[in-house]
Amino acid sequence: MLPDGLLSYSAVGVLVVPRFLGEHDHPWLRALLDEHERFIGRPQRELEAHLREPPSCEGPPTRRKQAIQVLARLRRGRDRRAAVPPRRARALVFAEAARTEGPRATLLSSVAATLGVTADELRDALFADLPGERLIAPLPILSPAELALRTNLALVQALLSRATSVRIEAEGNSRVLVRHAKLRGLICTVASRSGAGDAVLDLSGPFALFRHTRLYGRALGELVPLLPWCRRFHLVGDCVLEGRRLALELRPGDPIFPAVEPRRYDSRLEEHFARDFRRLAPEWDVVREPEPVPVGSTLIFPDFALQHRTDAARRWLLEIVGFWTPDYVANKLALYRRARLPNLILCIDDHRNCAEADLPSAALVVRFRRRVDAAAVLRCVG
Repeated sequence: MLPDGLLSYSAVGVLVVPRFLGEHDHPWLRALLDEHERFIGRPQRELEAHLREPPSCEGPPTRRKQAIQVLARLRRGRDRRAAVPPRRARALVFAEAARTEGPRATLLSSVAATLGVTADELRDALFADLPGERLIAPLPILSPAELALRTNLALVQALLSRATSVRIEAEGNSRVLVRHAKLRGLICTVASRSGAGDAVLDLSGPFALFRHTRLYGRALGELVPLLPWCRRFHLVGDCVLEGRRLALELRPGDPIFPAVEPRRYDSRLEEHFARDFRRLAPEWDVVREPEPVPVGSTLIFPDFALQHRTDAARRWLLEIVGFWTPDYVANKLALYRRARLPNLILCIDDHRNCAEADLPSAALVVRFRRRVDAAAVLRCVG
């Protein structure tokens, strides 16, 4: 996460406007990537010393430091391993030095020969577990444009780490945001907006907490790269910056690096059903994660919508109740009973032992074991 000194933004009224990197920054970003490549296989301290020198291609100092931080984060965990575990290398070299006398080069060559490595590899391994001595590893293939987007993302995440509250209005694929918020333990309420089925997430920000603010801020920031996978979104974060309360807004088109595509299916059970039904019924569209359904102040996220291609009136929502905890199943079925949806198919695992009284009265039920029978579902929709 970027430190306070590297936050780059302008305050326009009550809005905070991040100073994003763009195409005009690509030349010096390319030079920075080239500099990194020159130091692959060399100790980290040498790269850090070089980066403190005047750059070959001048760029804004703060933005350059931001990009350097992002590159350091990308390198984390990718540093090249030493040919010999450093502790073992030190133990053998020090033991040999205690037994024999002679030039250092001779000693290293003798130990290296017993280990089956070169003297240079042994020398590099001696202190390779110290941060400054770790060997620089190649980065994943990275263009200046991608580095700019990743740096912009880091800037937005750092600004949100100073938020007291965040609201996200999302349409399309909003389920992935809700799933992440729950998995990461974010303090979040989910509701519909104007009954339209769009998801509205209200989240507490790190500045509203008394402890664990750094971990919470990191978890909150992980929502940001998921936003571009929604059809539309609007994020508003109330941030405290230099003693002022400012609002950060994000919308589609803002230059932030998106996460890898979220998983299309929560389980192989869902994936197999979608594939089987598409193969069996080509005249039907299988829509994964359709718009959520408002139920009071909360939302239901059906697994699928089945839509006939030539008859718009023939549309069914389908939920697969598979391997979940009893409490989860009970809550899910209670919401569906309250929703009273007319065209609903529930595919229920026989092992769930759901009583008929627990099921929504208007729902069609398809029981299954291990795999949902696509032909049985097709018979339901006619």
